[in-house]
Amino acid sequence: MPSTEPGGGKAEGRGDGLALFVIASCQLMVVLDITIVNIALPHIQTALDFSTESLSWVVNAYTLTFGGLLLLGGRAGDILGRRRVWIFGVLLFGLASLLGGFAQTSGQLMAARALQGAGAAVASPTSLALISTTFREGPERNRAFGVFAAVSAGGGAIGLLAGGMLVEWLDWRWVFFVNVPIALTIALMAPHVLKESERHPGHFDLAGALTGTLGVVALVYGFIRAAQEGWRDPGTLVSFGAAVVLLTGFVLVERRSRQPITPLHMFADRNRAGTYGIMLFLACALFGMFFFLTLFVQNVLGFSPIQAGLSFLPVSVMVAVVANITSKLLPKFGPKPFMVGGALSTTVGLAWLSLTDIHSTYLGSILGPMLLFSAGMGMQFVSLTLMALSNVADRESGAASGLLNTTQQVGGSLGLSILVTVFGAASTSEGTRQMAAFLAGATPVQRVLFERTGMLPDPWGDRVLTAGVSAAFTVAAAFTLVGAAIALFVIQVRPSDLERLQGNHHG
Repeated sequence: MPSTEPGGGKAEGRGDGLALFVIASCQLMVVLDITIVNIALPHIQTALDFSTESLSWVVNAYTLTFGGLLLLGGRAGDILGRRRVWIFGVLLFGLASLLGGFAQTSGQLMAARALQGAGAAVASPTSLALISTTFREGPERNRAFGVFAAVSAGGGAIGLLAGGMLVEWLDWRWVFFVNVPIALTIALMAPHVLKESERHPGHFDLAGALTGTLGVVALVYGFIRAAQEGWRDPGTLVSFGAAVVLLTGFVLVERRSRQPITPLHMFADRNRAGTYGIMLFLACALFGMFFFLTLFVQNVLGFSPIQAGLSFLPVSVMVAVVANITSKLLPKFGPKPFMVGGALSTTVGLAWLSLTDIHSTYLGSILGPMLLFSAGMGMQFVSLTLMALSNVADRESGAASGLLNTTQQVGGSLGLSILVTVFGAASTSEGTRQMAAFLAGATPVQRVLFERTGMLPDPWGDRVLTAGVSAAFTVAAAFTLVGAAIALFVIQVRPSDLERLQGNHHG
């Protein structure tokens, strides 16, 4: 049965399945783009002359604008109409992808990535809000959220596979060009399968959006600067100082605004606040896992781009299977067991990955922990999505979904910048040791190669990279362990929550 909620429902003569397909396709495109670029990073670095440290900005330029503008995007859907705003976001994403594909300098590419993030920030929260108003609360919406969560969690691995094929068979620029026909198809289909939502009068909290976005950018830049220049560098200290001032200003603006971009009362509900906290720490680990494992399998294990992409395919399969099972079991057991179990599964997987060294193999050292991590993601994404949007008024569903997405993207950017800093410190320390070993045992040919490139040859170079990756995974495991503690001690599932999941709530 279609939803009869205001602004929801399905277009006449069309199934909800087609509506879900269009919405999920958009989310797949947006999430996939976070990782599809990862496989192409070595090629982008060579083509556009990025330094190793600045290379992370190819990822962060996207995730920062995505995370920073998500709340504004969710608010825009509530005020202007979700379908209209959603189509605009999809088309902006497609245009930015086209510009990224044609980029000739590092600056042009980062500008295009930032514009992509803006388009994703408009489209993504509206996608989630469209699901919450298109499908009735209960099993019908649980299934829809299960599909959405599987796409959100598994899209990253699909992006790595797609990126590998595009880079190996065509060119790195096609990781951007491929979005253009997809965006156009989605935008053309949307008016036929989705109804426009009811508009909710209001205004845009531009001051909140500006202070929040710039505050997070300053914070992330501070960590990346610390990795390059050190913690005592004036630029690092100024960046952290600016982040404190801007984020404090953001909180003050939100407290005084009549229609804040971040309704602070959303955090008054302990379950919702806990859910946002868990998502933040999960994302901190998730983005880092993909970033560093991609480097490891290509640089240490010697995988080609397509082999690297294929190596992550089990992630997508595991996430999809576990998310589907979780969505069916949620009404019976409630979300808490899956939040706790999922967080612990990701923690064990990351701790296992921290044991990698230059003798590690894909089957012996990577696949097992990767599957454990993926199972945890499948459990968490479904339960976190449902809990975040449980008992939220329709007029605020855009803000609630935007806040969940924001914690994911901001957590990803912040986590990646922290893990890059950890990676830099550990690899620098190991580099000192390996340099001494290299100078003691290198052949004349290896010495000449080092003088020409400035890079330690294998196996010394591999040991440096592996030491950094191992340290990053250790800290990532600590992130997800904090998420498990929040799930265990903060989340409290009430009888009314179970009634909603079972579709029996009539309040």
